[in-house]
Amino acid sequence: MTTLAIDGGTPLRQRPYPSWPQWDKREEDALLATLRSGNWWAPPGEQVKALEQEFAAYHQARYGVAVPNGSAALEVCLRAAGVDWGDEVITTPYTFIATANTCLLVGAIPRFVDILPDTWNMNPAQIEALISPRTKAIMPVHLGGEPADMDAILDIAGRHGLLVIEDACQAHGAIWQGRKVGAIGDMGCFSFQASKNITGGEGGMILTNSEEWAEKCWSVHNVGRQRQGAWYQHIKLASNYRLSEWPAAVLRVQLSRLEEQSQKRAENAAYLAEALAEVEGLDPIPGDPRVTRNAYHLFKIRYDPAGFGGRTAREFAEAIRAEGIPISIGYPEPLSRHRVVAERTAFIREKLGLPAEPQPDCPVCAEVCARGLWLAQNALLGTRQDMDDVARAALKIRSAWAGH
Repeated sequence: MTTLAIDGGTPLRQRPYPSWPQWDKREEDALLATLRSGNWWAPPGEQVKALEQEFAAYHQARYGVAVPNGSAALEVCLRAAGVDWGDEVITTPYTFIATANTCLLVGAIPRFVDILPDTWNMNPAQIEALISPRTKAIMPVHLGGEPADMDAILDIAGRHGLLVIEDACQAHGAIWQGRKVGAIGDMGCFSFQASKNITGGEGGMILTNSEEWAEKCWSVHNVGRQRQGAWYQHIKLASNYRLSEWPAAVLRVQLSRLEEQSQKRAENAAYLAEALAEVEGLDPIPGDPRVTRNAYHLFKIRYDPAGFGGRTAREFAEAIRAEGIPISIGYPEPLSRHRVVAERTAFIREKLGLPAEPQPDCPVCAEVCARGLWLAQNALLGTRQDMDDVARAALKIRSAWAGH
C-alpha cells in the first residue's frame, strides 16, 4: 500500500501551484510612475480616480468609490444608508466575519437566514420570515465568486422597501443572468485583499448606479465632506476611508488581467469538476444554472466522510495538503454561533432594552462548516495536469483510508 505524505510517504506533487499575487513589470512601472509623480494622496492624484472609473465600467456600473478594504466598503455603505443602532440587516451565516462585523460596528443587528446546499449562498425563501419593522437592508454575499439569487432578493427587497447591499468581496467579474455583480442591488462592495482575484495587498471598492448613493458613500469615506463644498466643510459625522494612490496604481494593472484570468479559472473549474466525478466522497458544488459566470475565488467541494473511511474533512484537508494540493477547510462555524457576533448582538439588544432573541440554527450552514472544502483561485490558474493532480491525490488518500 502507498504511504501517504502525511504519514511520511512521498508527496504526490513536488512543484507548487501558481503563486499569488501575479505581477510583472507593468506593476513596477505603475508604482515608479506614482512615486515620481509626487502625488501619493488620492485628492490631488490620478490613480484612485482612474481606478474608480475603470473598475465601475468593467462591472457595468456608473459610479465607484475606492476605500482601504472590503470591510470598510461594507461599513461605508451601511453608514451612507443611515443604518444605525437597533436596525436589522438580513444576511448569510456562511461568510467571512466582516459581513456581520460591519453591521455590529454601526450598532445594527445581523439576522441570519440559512444557505442553499447547491450554492452555499443565502436562501431567499427564508428572508421574509425575518423581516421586521427594524429591518433596513438585505446583504447577500456572492460566496466564492458565485452570485446569489439576485432575482429573488431584489423582488423581496422591492416589496418590503429594503435596500440591497451586495457583498461581492469574492466576486470580481462574476455575472448573474448577463449582469455583472456589484451594482445589481443599490450598492455593492469588493475587496482587493491579498487573496482576492485582483489585489493591491489591501483595498476595496463600492459600486452603484445611483448618483445619490455614490455621493453619500463619497461623503462618508471622506470625513463627511461634499464634492462641491469647502475643504473644511463637513456636513455629517464620518471618518477617513480614502484609498491611497499606491494600491490604486497596482490595481489598475491587476484589473487589466482580470478578464483573461477569469476565463482561465472558469475553464479549469469545469475540467476539475469532471475529474472529481471519479472520486467518490468529493462532490463539487453544482451552483445555480442562472449564473452566467462564477468568478471562482473558491472552488467549493462537499466532502463525504463515508468515502474516506469516516475521516473528517479537517483530516482530509491536512492529508491532501501534505500531498501538495492547496485544499483547505472552509469557515469553521456559522456566524450565527460565533462568540464575537453573539456577544456583540446581545450587548446591542441589552443597551436598547430589547429582549434576548436566539439566532436560528441554520442546519445547512452547520453541515457545510463541517464538510465544506475550498480550492483557492490561484490554483485554478494552473494547467490541466494541475487539475488532474487534485483528483489523483484524492484517490491516493481514498485508497489508503477506505481501501478503494
